Amino acid sequence: MAYPLQMGLQDASSPIMEELTSFHDHTLMIVFLISTLVLYIISLMLTTKLTHTTTMDAQEVETIWTILPAMILIMIALPSLRILYMMDEINDPALTVKTMGHQWYWSYEYTDFNDLMFDSYMIATSDLKPGELRLLEVDNRVVLPMELPIRMLISSEDVLHSWAVPSLGVKTDAIPGRLNQATLSSSRPGLFYGQCSEICGSNHSFMPIVLEMVPLKYFESWSATML
Repeated sequence: MAYPLQMGLQDASSPIMEELTSFHDHTLMIVFLISTLVLYIISLMLTTKLTHTTTMDAQEVETIWTILPAMILIMIALPSLRILYMMDEINDPALTVKTMGHQWYWSYEYTDFNDLMFDSYMIATSDLKPGELRLLEVDNRVVLPMELPIRMLISSEDVLHSWAVPSLGVKTDAIPGRLNQATLSSSRPGLFYGQCSEICGSNHSFMPIVLEMVPLKYFESWSATML
C-alpha cells in the first residue's frame, strides 16, 4: 500500500515513477554540487585578504563559466526529455479506461467492456471502516491488472480537474471538451491513492482516486461479476 501522507516522494510502483525518482536524485546531486561550489567560493572571497583590482580581461575564466553551465544543462535536459518521451508513448495498451471529472467525483468507463462503468465517490468519515484512510477511501475502486500497460483517457464534464496518482507517476489534467491520455503500469499489486490536483471548487479536497492493482486472473473475475 502506498501511503500519500509520507514526506517526500512516494515509493515508486511503476517503471515511469522509478525513472522519475532516479531523475530527481540525479538533478538533486547536480544542484547540491553547484551549491557547495558557490558557497565555497563565497567563503573564500569573504575570508581572503588578497585583492586584485587591475584585472580587465580573463578569457579563460569567461570561457569556463560559459561552457560549464551549458554542459550542466545538457546533463539535466537529456534524461528529462527521455522520460517525457516515455511518459507520452503508448504502445499497444492491454486495457483502456476513460475517466471523467465532475464536481466533485470521478466516473470511470472500461471501454473494452460493454456497460462496465461506475461513479466513484469519497466515503464520508462517519462511514469509514477500521483501517480505511480518511478523505482517501471511495465507494467504488478502480480495479486494474498489474504488469500490463493501461491507457487512461481523461476529460471533464464541468471544470478543470487533474487525475493524479503519485506512486505510479501519473498526473494528467482533465479539461472540458478535450480528451487527454496517459499510460500507467504497476509492477506490484496493492492499493494506490491519489487526489484531484487542480483547484476545482469548494469540494476540491473531496474527490480522491483509489486504484486496486491485482493479478490478471483476479481482474478477469472482478470484471465478470461487474457485467
